Amino acid sequence: MTLDPAAPRESASRRGLVGQGLLIAALLGTALVGISPAPYVVERPGPVYDTLGDTEVDGETVPVIQVDGAPSYPSEGRLDLLTVYLDGSREHPLDWFEVVTAWLDPSRALLPVDAVFPGGQTEEQSDEESARDMDASQRAAVAAALTELGVAFTSTVTVDEVPPDGPADGVLEVGDELLSVDGTPVASDGELRAAIADAGVGATVELGIRRDGVESTVSLTTVARSESDASPVIGVVPGVSYAFPFEVTINLQNVGGPSAGMMFALGIYDTLTPGSLTGGQHVAGTGTIDGTGAVGPIGGIRQKMIGARSAGAEWFLAPQANCGEVVGHIPAGLEVFAVSELAQAVDVVTAIGEGSSTDSFARCG
Repeated sequence: MTLDPAAPRESASRRGLVGQGLLIAALLGTALVGISPAPYVVERPGPVYDTLGDTEVDGETVPVIQVDGAPSYPSEGRLDLLTVYLDGSREHPLDWFEVVTAWLDPSRALLPVDAVFPGGQTEEQSDEESARDMDASQRAAVAAALTELGVAFTSTVTVDEVPPDGPADGVLEVGDELLSVDGTPVASDGELRAAIADAGVGATVELGIRRDGVESTVSLTTVARSESDASPVIGVVPGVSYAFPFEVTINLQNVGGPSAGMMFALGIYDTLTPGSLTGGQHVAGTGTIDGTGAVGPIGGIRQKMIGARSAGAEWFLAPQANCGEVVGHIPAGLEVFAVSELAQAVDVVTAIGEGSSTDSFARCG
């Protein structure tokens, strides 16, 4: 039998070509997967704004907080509000390379796109909602600061939106004033939500309303907010209109959402009182607020703590409700306090400004 000496070389050559082909196919597959759309968005630290400082509006330098019709006072130190950037959306999805890069970066957080843009919400709709939330948070911040200072004003709960097919559809109208729930007066959105929560899901509630100056009573049956949230609702987006004794303007552009409310309220409180609340210290924080001074949870708190420390803050005020996300993620050099009311935030910052002990104030964890 005669052997062909070229056969092994040809076989090895074929195996090499097959291996190269498989490698190229794997690389192409990886590349295709990498650039394919991912169902996530990324949160990362955004700009930091000092509520006691200045900002640019239409090319002009103006105070972030401006008071007309009442005495105001300069202050030292900083009371920073934090923001987050959001990368990606349903219309502009991230690819998997961007997702993996973000996952490896401790300053960034991955969130499902459906959690950030629920129910098919578009970027434009999300921006509009954020603008409404910012406007409402600014008005609530003024109310909370004046409440803390004992300055009298009036407030009325209003209907800002009536989603279709909800309990209020066809019963309430945009602009209606909501005066009471089952005979109990409500003067803030927080009081309205508390009254509805007390009623529970499936309850019939009597709402006292005012429409075009005429008062009347209507009945609605509460429903669960969603399949995953059993909180009772009446199917309206509430708002609050205020009549303040003087004007407070917050000059901040291109920032949305409700999470700056507490820091706005602290800045307004400091601006309306002599001296410096911070004593020259650098304090940052975040949290929603309502007109009564209740501080609520926000999103992206880990990124906001990172942004605060990067900006030089040594003290941070966090909503009590966010403590579960704070523990174990506090940047080195940042001391974090847990607050649930504006009065607590004022006490903490006052102690910091005076150089007093802060040992008695609550921390997360």
